[in-house]
Order: sequence, then C-alpha cells, then structure tokens
Amino acid sequence: MKLTALAFSLIFSSVFLVAQDAPSPTTSHAAKDYPGAWSQWRGPDRSGHVRSGDWPERLNSDNFQREWRLELGPSYSGPIVSDSLVFTTSTEGKKTEVVTAVDRRSGKVAWRVEWEGSMKVPFFAGRNGSWIRSTPAYDGESVFVAGMLDVLVSLDAKTGTENWRVDFTERFQSNRESFGFVCSPLVDGDAVYVQTGAGVVKLDKKTGETVWLSMKDQGGMNGGAFASPVRATLAGQDHLLVQSRTALSGISPKSGDVLWSQTVKTFRGMNILTPLPYGDAVFTSAYGGRGHLFGVEQQEGQLVSARKWTNRVQAYMSTPVVIEGHAYVYLRSKRFCCVHLDSGELKWTSPSIADENWSMVAHGGRLLALTEAGELYLIAANTQEYEVIDVIEVADSETWAHLAVDGDQVLIRELDGLSAFTWK
Repeated sequence: MKLTALAFSLIFSSVFLVAQDAPSPTTSHAAKDYPGAWSQWRGPDRSGHVRSGDWPERLNSDNFQREWRLELGPSYSGPIVSDSLVFTTSTEGKKTEVVTAVDRRSGKVAWRVEWEGSMKVPFFAGRNGSWIRSTPAYDGESVFVAGMLDVLVSLDAKTGTENWRVDFTERFQSNRESFGFVCSPLVDGDAVYVQTGAGVVKLDKKTGETVWLSMKDQGGMNGGAFASPVRATLAGQDHLLVQSRTALSGISPKSGDVLWSQTVKTFRGMNILTPLPYGDAVFTSAYGGRGHLFGVEQQEGQLVSARKWTNRVQAYMSTPVVIEGHAYVYLRSKRFCCVHLDSGELKWTSPSIADENWSMVAHGGRLLALTEAGELYLIAANTQEYEVIDVIEVADSETWAHLAVDGDQVLIRELDGLSAFTWK
C-alpha cells in the first residue's frame, strides 16, 4: 500500500444527516439477502473467504449487474457492511478524512462524518495519491476507523455519532508512521487491535482505553506496519499474528507478551501481507524477499518457531487466499501463482498480467480477483494450471481497495466511487 507525517491536529468532527427522503440508517433488510458478514478487512475472520451462499458458475452481464453507484472522494480502503449499510472512507480536498454510511439497497447516503487529518505520503508511494488507506471494522454496534495520522475513531454505526477517539502520538508520545496509519483495525471480542507508530496496541472497544502496548517502536521506516494483524490458534495457544516491517511475530492476545518472532527480510521494510495461518504454521511473502512458512510448536512448555521452508515466491501488496492446502498468490512480477503449503512447491505460475495489485475473495473451489484496472476475474482453484473462468469490467477508474462480498451483493470501491453489484 502507499502511504507520512505532517503536523496534525484533529480540529473537528461533524455528522451530516441527509435529506428527509433518504433511507433511515436503521432500515433493516432480510438476513437471507444481507447477512452482514463482511465486517472488516478480508472478511470476518480475515481469511478472504466467504463461508455461505452460492456463486454463479459464470460471470457475465446476465448474472452480474450493477445495482447502484455513488460518487465519492478517493480512497484505498475497502468497504465493509452491516445488514443494511455499507461503510466506506475517503479523503477530500487533500485535508479532510470522511466516513460515509450508504444504504445497501438504494445507494443513498444515510450519514457522513468528517475530520481534518489528511497527509502527503513520500516519494514512490505518493505517485498514485495520498488517500486514506486503512479499511474500517464493524462489530454490530460501532465502526472503527483509522485516520492516516495515527488516530483511531469509534463511531456509532446507526448514526455516525462519535463514541471515542484515540490519538496514539499523544497517548504514547510516539512518532507518526512515515507512510501513515495503514493497518486495518482488528475487532475481536471486547478488544480492538492495531499496529501504529507506537507499536502493537490492544484497546477496550467500548472506551478506547489501552489494555496493553507491545513491541514498542520509535516510528519511522521501521515503525508501524503495512500489514494488519490476525487472530489464530497455533500449537494449542491463542495468538495475535502481526507483521512489522522487519519481522513476523506471535503475541499473546491476553498479555501482549511476544511469544516468538522471525525476521522477514524485505526491501525498505515492505512487509505488506496480512499473515496467513495454516495449521500450526504461518505463511508470508515479502517484496524484495522470499516466501516463507514458519512452523510453531511446544517444546518443554515453551513455544518455538522455525522456518519449515522458503521459496522464491515474492509477493507485493496482495494478500493471498488459501484453498485446500494451497496458497494463491499474486506476485511482484505481476503474475499469479499456486503454492503447495506443506512442501513449498510452486505448482504453476501464470503469464504476465500487468497489474500491480489484486484483491481476492475465495468461496469453495473458486475465487474472485479484483484488479487495479477495474476488472473482476472469476478463477478456478485449480492446482494444476491457471484457469480463468470469466473476466468482466466493473469500473472505469482504478480499484485499489479490497472488494467485499456479502450474500448476493459484491461491493467495489473505485478510486472515485462505490458500486454495488448483485449476483444473479
């Protein structure tokens, strides 16, 4: 992801209710149509998998149609949903961050909140814009939004009213992240977990109070993260898996203690992937580095991690999906590949595709891949060869944000808008 630090002061936060003919934000739709599952980055369990519903066998204009499109300011963060609303972020006028709640049926704005707090990102990361990066999270009552300048805001999901706000640079006297707050907050139980310039932080989701601070850092190139944390059970023990710009680590969600850590070499700290749990192991792959599977086991009452294998698979921004023991990875070389996770064997690599980034969602034996160029691929999870079933154009502008799939609805955040499509 692209992502720096300017002097920042959150001056105001305001809520704008739309005109009377707009739908009520409390409007509810049938659970069978809108199960409200895509609640945070890469879905409710951060695996990129859709666990229910049916996908069409093909992808074409007959069975995949746009319901509505809403024009918005630019953003790199993906949409998330409740049963009735879509939540998305944007940056406007190069100085204001905006959260918008949109009715899933009509595409009308239910509420909008904004605050001053944008920033300009440095050198290569700024060539495509300095827009907000982090995908929000929803827990059934509140929406948690990370602003670029190390600020986390909790909003009431029905009204947009602010519950609380944390400025991590003030709370911990830390440096802001050199590429902005990129990590997407993880909601789990009563807690919210984030990686910021201060380190890895666990907050009480009701109050915003700090539960613990771990892996304290000083910001800059090695501070914060491009990646986002994920929960997992490895070797029988609860883990919060976090990937900093230099290492992959397992942290105790209860205490914040570092259980184990492994260095992951990369170019300029560009460890971007969300870690992928696989059994009692974790897969990751680094820009300018290699692919790795790290195993975790108990030895004499202590957790021990070790590299099980490494290979030449070099990812960039796209977090892979795992289907039946194989990772489907979009590479820095702008190719797609399949890796057998038990052995590290590269099963196949596609021809050059020419996109820098894909966002992927899996269901059964197929996956959807949204390209930065606004094309949506339907791909078979074939371990023997690269098998594209269909490709359809879904946007005129770039689509860097992660797509969301919930029930019969596919939500696509273009750089300048939000579109809702329906499976038929």
